[in-house]
Amino acid sequence: MMLADLDRLWVYLAGQPLLALLATLLAFLLASRINRWLGGTPLVHPVILAIVLLIAFLLLADIDYATYFEGAQFIHFLLGPATVALAIPLYDHRERIRRRLVPILVGCLTGIVTAVASTLGIAMLLGASRESLLSLAPRSVTSPIAMGVAEQLGGIPALAAGLVLLTGSIGCALAPWIFRALRIEDPETRGFAMGLAAHGFGTAHSFAQYGALAGAFSGLAMGLTGLLTAFILPLVARLLGL
Repeated sequence: MMLADLDRLWVYLAGQPLLALLATLLAFLLASRINRWLGGTPLVHPVILAIVLLIAFLLLADIDYATYFEGAQFIHFLLGPATVALAIPLYDHRERIRRRLVPILVGCLTGIVTAVASTLGIAMLLGASRESLLSLAPRSVTSPIAMGVAEQLGGIPALAAGLVLLTGSIGCALAPWIFRALRIEDPETRGFAMGLAAHGFGTAHSFAQYGALAGAFSGLAMGLTGLLTAFILPLVARLLGL
């Protein structure tokens, strides 16, 4: 009787778009528990682990991406408001930010130029296609902006989003070692570097590991990098003839 009830429940859920939402939330909760069980190591980031769990679930349940996204679009929609909400900690530390505005802008521009130039340079040397180049270029900004920029330039938004996740997870994994090696203890510097290089992943990591001040500067770096990249990248693509 119980198996029959479970079978009917699965048939009902499989026909509803909210199954994807439930699966996404459960995958992230499970991934977070596994990450805590492993000591919170950035090498097994909850987001990356949740993606692996979701892919396995979709393959086992024989659910295609279009069907999954019908329910997952609710979480996708929240990416934008979540990014905008980072303005709250920025407002709390506005005086600190105002005093450091020039170094912040210089740091952002330097980071953008380094990320875009190195990415496009290596990809072009390896013979990447135009679509791949335009999807790779915005990899160092947060997902909603990267997807929008890639789509506007003629890239592949889904590929851009995947590259953003990969960049963020690598940044979170390497940053603690780099900070220790360079003896960087200042939370503002740590947060700013994380937001600049690892965008949303880095910002979440900064709030969790280095405190609210680091999180605020990380959110600032992520927001400024995304804003400036949205203006600079189309000009770079035009100059390179992409």
